[in-house]
Amino acid sequence: MSQHDLDGARAAVADGASLLSTIGQRLGAAICTAGKADTERLHARGAEAFAYARLLAENEAARELCAYATREGGSLEAGLACLYAAESLQNLSSALRFVEPRFGLEPAELAPLERHAPFVERALSADAATALGDAILDRDRDVGGSYGLDEDHRAIQGTFASFSDQRVRPVAEHVHRHDEIIPEDLLQALAELGVFGISIPEAYGGGFVDHLTMVLATEELTRGSLGIGGGIITRPEICAKALLTGGTEAQKRKWFPLIAQGKRIVSVAVTEPNAGSDVAAVSTVAKKVPGGYALSGEKTWCTFAGRADLFILLARTGDRSAGYKGLTLFLVEKPPTIGSDGQYAFQHAQPGGGTVEGRAIPTIGYRGMHSFAVSFSDYFVPEENRVGAEGQGFILQMQGFSGGRIQTAARAVGLGEVAFREAVRYVKDRAIFGKKLADFPLTKRKLAQMAARLQAGRQLAYHVARLMDDDKGQLEASLVKLMTCRDAEWVTREAMQLHGGMGYSEEYSVSRYWQDARVLSIFEGAEEVLAILVIARQSFEQHARAGA
Repeated sequence: MSQHDLDGARAAVADGASLLSTIGQRLGAAICTAGKADTERLHARGAEAFAYARLLAENEAARELCAYATREGGSLEAGLACLYAAESLQNLSSALRFVEPRFGLEPAELAPLERHAPFVERALSADAATALGDAILDRDRDVGGSYGLDEDHRAIQGTFASFSDQRVRPVAEHVHRHDEIIPEDLLQALAELGVFGISIPEAYGGGFVDHLTMVLATEELTRGSLGIGGGIITRPEICAKALLTGGTEAQKRKWFPLIAQGKRIVSVAVTEPNAGSDVAAVSTVAKKVPGGYALSGEKTWCTFAGRADLFILLARTGDRSAGYKGLTLFLVEKPPTIGSDGQYAFQHAQPGGGTVEGRAIPTIGYRGMHSFAVSFSDYFVPEENRVGAEGQGFILQMQGFSGGRIQTAARAVGLGEVAFREAVRYVKDRAIFGKKLADFPLTKRKLAQMAARLQAGRQLAYHVARLMDDDKGQLEASLVKLMTCRDAEWVTREAMQLHGGMGYSEEYSVSRYWQDARVLSIFEGAEEVLAILVIARQSFEQHARAGA
């Protein structure tokens, strides 16, 4: 694709953004009162809100992909940007005409879409797809385009890529097939690499450089394995964000060095059997007792809880009628369970009679840490382990989750990337009907679409990471999480499809990638809740306040 086509992509994306802004204004006016969304109205128009959030994410990603292609100046990068921009405009056009006509735009307001019809036709043509597919197949490195990183970040990426290839990938398949946990020697090597302190400032014993470094580390470690590589950073990241905001100086100096050195492995205990994405409905109780609190209640999906010796836990200290304002955050210690005998269940009784016990929940993928159902009964937590004041827990936890969402987006990109690379490798070798699978036009189109989605998600994730360095990007972190996690499912599915029957076998790792990808749209905010109650709500409220 030419520079002229890239100019057309930027123009199409700009007009798409304008239309989405108009939709946001209309829905914001219908759903909000005095700048605040009415929850019942929002749910009543949930289908529109969900579609709007996805379209908004695609538009943001298309803008960043076009900006990246402009900076890089390469033909493959420009081609991927044009393809993604055209597909995002096509999705918007389809939604406006057929899927969600209640968006409320008049036919005349859709005129900007018609102006870009020639560009969309060229970008989605068979010739354009074939050219992109050929360019991808001709590359040995960065098959889906360069990353657009500066020299320092490229070096950081290389460090984590080498570790992933040499230490994580060789044991990933065994851990997955036998449903084991991360080997202790690998856990120690990860600690020595600095992954547990990647979100902790140097002043407290960590190695924080910037959020982009965290994204790059996650992306590369996930290429080795989601469960024993890319997922390892999430819990210390969530804990660090909350502790940096709400912790005392004494707490930071005590806990951060221990976490950064891997001497305290963190598990997050927020979700409950009857309070999944509705965090404000948490019912685990922290009752005030002399010297601290007594915890009683059940938590679920506490990843790595068996091996962990520290929970970041949300409990109710106020009356249930107080909703999220009655929640408080705690650091809760327990002995770790190390070795095969304790990797599926644990129990611990305190001298005063309090107990904690857990059992691993069987899952189809994301293996290596195990997710646990955990029960507390009068489990004592000292006063000094409360993070922030009583009633501040929900806000602190949500700030922690924003870091978790950008990190999960990086996991989605890394998982998609390794599946994509293996698909490229396979189609080059596999012969069918007398020629290589790579020579078929449909194969080339699939590879081009996979590369475009991956690069769009990657560039949006990098953009959000830079925003977070300036204490911005909360909404954008949700957008990139929503988009990349769904795209990872599609990319790994297509990679599996290109492997044919071998993709369904356990002889190739691509089946593991597909199994792992399915969890991404569920944790760190299920996509429906994320789209409607976070992204759409915030966007509609912003538009409503701006129009007031």
